[in-house]
Amino acid sequence: MSFASIRNMMSSITVDGARLYVEEEGAGEPVILLHGLGSSARDWFKQVPHLADRYRVITLDLRGHGRSDKPEEPYSIAQFARDVAVVLRQLDAWPAHVVGLSMGGMVAMQLATDAPELVRSLVVVNSAVDVRPQTLHDVWFYLSRRFAVKLLGMRRVGKIIANKLFVRPDQEDLRSEFVERWAKNDPEAYVRTVDAIMGWTVQDRLDRVTMPALLVSSEHDYTPISEKNLAVAQMPNAELAVVDDARHALPVEKPDAFNAILDDFLQRVESDEPTRSETDEDPGPRVTAGASARNSLR
Repeated sequence: MSFASIRNMMSSITVDGARLYVEEEGAGEPVILLHGLGSSARDWFKQVPHLADRYRVITLDLRGHGRSDKPEEPYSIAQFARDVAVVLRQLDAWPAHVVGLSMGGMVAMQLATDAPELVRSLVVVNSAVDVRPQTLHDVWFYLSRRFAVKLLGMRRVGKIIANKLFVRPDQEDLRSEFVERWAKNDPEAYVRTVDAIMGWTVQDRLDRVTMPALLVSSEHDYTPISEKNLAVAQMPNAELAVVDDARHALPVEKPDAFNAILDDFLQRVESDEPTRSETDEDPGPRVTAGASARNSLR
């Protein structure tokens, strides 16, 4: 693994016929940031400069998103994870601290189970480990996303989502910026990505995620904190942090709180501080103390 100094480096890496847009900044242990559905590497604009003084920070636009190619073929979370694996190997940037938001968290979990040798630690933010439809409501949630794009278009759907992500009156700038970025999504690539998410699971492989892992949940995320507690309990070396009064787009909505939690976790991993699972007779979920983070489980 190379720790050569890298500043503001942009490149493209082709994986299985798709050109992926990649950016790097900083030097040190590699950290790769994976965005969510309908987003891009630009979502990490509050994290990249914060981390780049100490880490080699890598961001990419997943296939079908942003400045990467949008092949007209079915997508899958496994394919996204393979894309990330190839990028890390080609950049000689492994094992890396892998951070994923929402769908990016699913990709991170898939990578951790498919190629654990590439993952130094895992941070999964406002995500899930099992999105197989269990109820009619689950089916409706995904079908509504799929067909809303076809009926309403990306901009109108973006406005609906923005109003759910950023609810305070003083967040108008965040809402406007979100809508402008969302409107640039390719509708067909977006639908293919929704199809990739629907039915995905890593539930039966959580015991294979043995590297240090942190699940981060906003208080008002789409998926309940109780589900994340269950996931943490099934992972040998995992803990949970909860951020009060926050919603799904945590790294954008409350970057200071999120960055503090991420800093604390990465520093403990790199200092080889024993985790709770290594020191307790009856290990269980753990909450990381951080700015605006809750110190007890729910």
